[in-house]
Amino acid sequence: MKKQVTSYVLIKYQFPKRVAIKAKREIPYEIKLAARLVLDELVFKWNKNTLEKKINKAIDEEDYQAFDKLSKEYTKYLK
Repeated sequence: MKKQVTSYVLIKYQFPKRVAIKAKREIPYEIKLAARLVLDELVFKWNKNTLEKKINKAIDEEDYQAFDKLSKEYTKYLK
């Protein structure tokens, strides 16, 4: 696991003739990973629910071509 890293950038401004320190803190790897997993799960569920609604609509309207196309896309979410 990566350790928490803090990096500093020294910037010299011309007009006030002072040296300012601008600190930048990187986000820990664990937080990045957790955020990515949560977003992936949310997108997966949203896409799956949207396809289910479209499939149900195709069944209600008896649109066999749309149903066939959508059911092939939906099989990706079942594995």
